Amino acid sequence: MRPSGRELNQMRPIEIEVGFTKHAEGCCLIKVGDTHVLCTASLEERVPPFLRNTGLGWVTAEYGMLPRATNTRMRREAASGKQSGRTQEIQRLIGRSLRAGVDRNALGERQITVDCDVIQADGGTRCAAITGAWVALRLAVNKLMKAGDIVTDPITDHVAAVSCGVYAGQSVLDLDYAEDSQAGTDGNFVMTGDSGLIEIQASAEGATFSKTQFAELMALAEQGVADLVTAQKIATS
Repeated sequence: MRPSGRELNQMRPIEIEVGFTKHAEGCCLIKVGDTHVLCTASLEERVPPFLRNTGLGWVTAEYGMLPRATNTRMRREAASGKQSGRTQEIQRLIGRSLRAGVDRNALGERQITVDCDVIQADGGTRCAAITGAWVALRLAVNKLMKAGDIVTDPITDHVAAVSCGVYAGQSVLDLDYAEDSQAGTDGNFVMTGDSGLIEIQASAEGATFSKTQFAELMALAEQGVADLVTAQKIATS
């Protein structure tokens, strides 16, 4: 039995509320169970220096956690003067994931930055951030197309992510914190809407996991991503 009482292949409840803030070109609040992430997409009519005069656009991301996103207060990273290695790794992952679903030629020489701010954490924050970031990006691109600034849709597919792991000897979908902190194997699976793989991060703690178990995790991830893509489609329709 999972701590939450969910079935082995059952996601936490998924909610995506768009238009959550006033100023961003695209935004949403994504809730995956008790993990809540605010995602805002900002458009700039410029690109980083290494892309000037190439005709290519750029999509990038920043990630952070509010001090009381967890059960005890964390110090703001700005107060220490630098980002943690974990924060840098996650925001790079989000950026890579989004770019995998974008035709940067069609985007043109402009940059979209998606800020992902975790306001409440209960496991799977990077996965929720990726899934919500795609929604914010989709909405920002919709505005560009409506204004006639671009004529070809640069978004080639949905992008979503889910965690899977081996908990109490069983392969389970969408780990919450109680499971994540005790899992023998923990993996994050980033995929496109057509089940194309973008990135897999998986590691064992204390014991190895088998090829059979990895196949089980992959199958669970495909199911979970399909559920998340359905939620994305509803939110952006």
